[in-house]
Amino acid sequence: MSLDTLIAGSYFLAAVLFILGLKAMSSPAGARRGIVWAGLGMVLATVVTFFWPGMKPENLLLIGAAIIVGGVPAWISGRRVAMTGMPQMIALYNGMGGGAAAAIAWVELLRGGHGGEQFGWTVIALAVTGALIGAVSFSGSLLAFAKLEGWLKRSLRFAGQNVLNLVILLVAVGAGVLVIMGVSGPWLTVFIAVALLLGLTLTMPIGGADMPVVISLYNALTGLAVGLEGLVLDNAAMIIAGTVVGAAGTLLTQLMAKAMNRSLGNVLFSAFGETAAEGDEIEGTMKPVEAIDAAVMLGFARQVIIIPGYGMAVAQAQHKVWELAEALMKRGVRVKFAIHPVAGRMPGHMNVLLAEAGVPYDLIFDEAEINPEFPKTDVALVIGANDVVNTAARTDTASPIYGMPILDADKANNAIVIKRGKGTGFSGIENALFYEDRTRMLYGDGQAMCAELIRAVHEI
Repeated sequence: MSLDTLIAGSYFLAAVLFILGLKAMSSPAGARRGIVWAGLGMVLATVVTFFWPGMKPENLLLIGAAIIVGGVPAWISGRRVAMTGMPQMIALYNGMGGGAAAAIAWVELLRGGHGGEQFGWTVIALAVTGALIGAVSFSGSLLAFAKLEGWLKRSLRFAGQNVLNLVILLVAVGAGVLVIMGVSGPWLTVFIAVALLLGLTLTMPIGGADMPVVISLYNALTGLAVGLEGLVLDNAAMIIAGTVVGAAGTLLTQLMAKAMNRSLGNVLFSAFGETAAEGDEIEGTMKPVEAIDAAVMLGFARQVIIIPGYGMAVAQAQHKVWELAEALMKRGVRVKFAIHPVAGRMPGHMNVLLAEAGVPYDLIFDEAEINPEFPKTDVALVIGANDVVNTAARTDTASPIYGMPILDADKANNAIVIKRGKGTGFSGIENALFYEDRTRMLYGDGQAMCAELIRAVHEI
């Protein structure tokens, strides 16, 4: 068997492992196995690269150094990061993938891609397209990371912002065309710089509530960029892995946007959630409840549905939430968890936190599965969720979230909402659920309130 055949076969096996890993990760029960398979595929593809025919010793040293420089910090940070920091890490890793694809294209074009001297026109066009997409994903993901980390507190919007984005895109495309045509001058550098700027200007106006969609989008863009650069390098593993990730990311982006009843364009170019939103005036008052009274409602219920949201993540209350659920189940209460697709700051955010706390997968249900259960539920316990249970999405045509599918917490016999204060959600509107007669508000930190409920449940 020749070395070329062995390398090609290894890349094919790596691609199969990528696909199997992605398939396994589609289910919480198989997520860990999927990560292992995908990781093995990446290790195999990396190791095989060292045996590429004609590889110079200095290049092997550079590859080894790059693996150490990138791998060691990633390993350390991956082990140290808290589950509440996963959205930031996902955004950062998305950016690194896009940046790597853009860097590959830049280097290949510098090596002689201008004007078709070494590459065909089609290959140069693919490299330029991959560089554009990868650079946008890189800078946009880094800005998303900064927003999620809290380094940037507010989104930046101004009049004519969409026009500016269009101008920047046209400049980037124009510079890319000049690179393809082989026009002399610093057009490649200009092209990369403008593409990076475009990623920043596209991400600047996007608020935290839209981050699940944005992270999915940049994940798709990174996959597409990697696939295009795989075509440039004639690397089957990159082509297959990039295509699979790009397709999965695109589908996930569509699902996230649909779950918010918004188009991708609306997410990227609207001012949702940054200003006070208008809607019908809500009548009534919020009715507070003491922890002991809430514990009685929960402890003597037949069925309780727990609805976690971003507030649970901020309070790092997932372990206390599961401890509360266990205390209720010991009393014979049926407990289920309801997860909205866009709850949190990344796709699957709540699933990750609950899994980390040890919640069994068979107790976790998505919106379509759990909504028929609410009319048969004694208490819906909302912990840090807001817009995903706002009944204005069903009833108020003037509301910015009108039409968004929500969890039907209002259809339970009673609702208890654990909330730090009386502020609105990221949509900027009041939550009609909080004012209903059957709703009680338990104000305080999510973790502290769950601890109080646990003590009270044990006492009753």
